[in-house]
Amino acid sequence: MVQWESVKRVTVTEQIMEQIAHFITEGQLKAGDKLPNERELAATLGVTRGRVREALRALSLIGLITIKAGEGSFVNNQEVPIPEDTIVWMFHNEINNLEEVYSARKLIETEVYSTAAGKLTAGHLEQLSLLLHRIRGMNEPSAAEVLQLLDEFDLLIGEHCGNAIYFKLMQTIVHLRRETSIHILQVPGAVESSIHSRSALLAAFESGDSEQVKATADDFFKTSQAFYESLVKHPPE
Repeated sequence: MVQWESVKRVTVTEQIMEQIAHFITEGQLKAGDKLPNERELAATLGVTRGRVREALRALSLIGLITIKAGEGSFVNNQEVPIPEDTIVWMFHNEINNLEEVYSARKLIETEVYSTAAGKLTAGHLEQLSLLLHRIRGMNEPSAAEVLQLLDEFDLLIGEHCGNAIYFKLMQTIVHLRRETSIHILQVPGAVESSIHSRSALLAAFESGDSEQVKATADDFFKTSQAFYESLVKHPPE
């Protein structure tokens, strides 16, 4: 039986997401299972229904669950990847829900990075280093060209993190973030910041310390969130 835990940490939405995502990825909640409704989850977890709703919407955004109007929330079959067109549609549908998109990214990407710690071989680390070297060596690259290499960097980590479901989720996140990332990389300093953040991640991976990787990912997302907020307030023309 699934044992829910009360949420006590500050980032409530993210903690709700983490519990549900954990039950799904560990197989305690299986494809087709119906989640408790918002009221029941809120009471069980000791949070507001609004926070539960935010968490469920974000989990829907990354394809872990499907929310059916009038029926409830159901666990998706993780063996079937979400079509890119569907992800793009979801992105446009949810673009104004910045907190949900950010929370979904932070949840999945941080978990993938942490899981990959100690699993990447010397060859994988060399490939990651070469990708960063290629970005640094580009002469006035377009945002799309930089993003392609950043995507390759993250997908390589996802592919070799040792968890097939996490790899599928990283693929989903890469599609989900694409349009916003294109705009962010046009903000002055964004490319340099992306290189710096990925370089710090690479150094953390080389240490093999999952806690160092997680701390580095947390720093990465603080910077990423600042660029998100800058984009929303001052979108590029």
